[in-house]
Amino acid sequence: MSHLVQNIAYSGETPWHQLGNRLPAKQSIEVWAEKAGMDWSICEAPVRYMTEQIGSLGSLRSFDEQKVLYRSDTKAPLSVVSERYQVVQPKAILEFYRDLTEVSGFELETAGVLKEGKKFWALARTGKETRLKGDDAVNGYILLATSCDGTLATTATPTTIRVVCNNTLSIALNGASSAIKVPHSTSFDAQAVKKQLGIAVSQWDSFMYRMKTLSERKVKSHESLNYFLKVLCQTDDHDNQPSGLKNERALKAVQSLYDGHGRGAQLASANGTAWGLLCAVTEFVDHEKRARSQGHRLDSAWFGQGASLKQRALDYALQLVE
Repeated sequence: MSHLVQNIAYSGETPWHQLGNRLPAKQSIEVWAEKAGMDWSICEAPVRYMTEQIGSLGSLRSFDEQKVLYRSDTKAPLSVVSERYQVVQPKAILEFYRDLTEVSGFELETAGVLKEGKKFWALARTGKETRLKGDDAVNGYILLATSCDGTLATTATPTTIRVVCNNTLSIALNGASSAIKVPHSTSFDAQAVKKQLGIAVSQWDSFMYRMKTLSERKVKSHESLNYFLKVLCQTDDHDNQPSGLKNERALKAVQSLYDGHGRGAQLASANGTAWGLLCAVTEFVDHEKRARSQGHRLDSAWFGQGASLKQRALDYALQLVE
């Protein structure tokens, strides 16, 4: 398993990132915590430093404005953060789903830890499903993730997964993601987030209606080229040669995926349609884009540059049907 990925567990089919240990269906939160490597807690300690060293001894002082976060199991340090930093524990991420899985029909499908414990998440299927033109199944999920090193607010995101290719796409309407973000300057209130998520999840039908319009929008060859140029090549560093070459490679890759080499590219919903354009980009990000490891690819696809690229792809695709 890669350096970036500490531990992952999943239930059902092998997830798109092809990482982790398989679990039987409908396991308890406690089993998920153990198998996903989330059965530890984040501890806090003051920041101390040595001064005025005389021989082997010195004066030990503290820096009260900062604190060290470390793992309870290995005692390994995780980060140094502000004294006001609000920690969200790994088990709190899984506990978020307890009533949703026991009462509301959600089912945990994958959970895990990245970067030695600095970032962790859980993904659950909501039970919502839509089929585009009969064969192209898209399922609804809720992704909850957080970090303890200041790189990610606690974020709950309604997400879709296209079954034929396992591509992930965050639900977004009117150019804005439906993600709910709780900064670490405030405490994480699971029930408040669920209330907001209820509103976001209710947007499923509206979002999928727009995806259906994409699957019905036929695209001409010059439109597909313009689309990929907008999505992949409109960066802030146009004059940067390495970036330009990288974009050229990406352009060829997504064009190939769109032209029939992508997973599900020949389905009626995707073949020569705006939905096919979007799927080519999401497949590129989730499966083809260069990454140091599958762990880095997952991190980018959900939380980093890959997620931004998919959002841009969605925004431009929706412009084709407006």
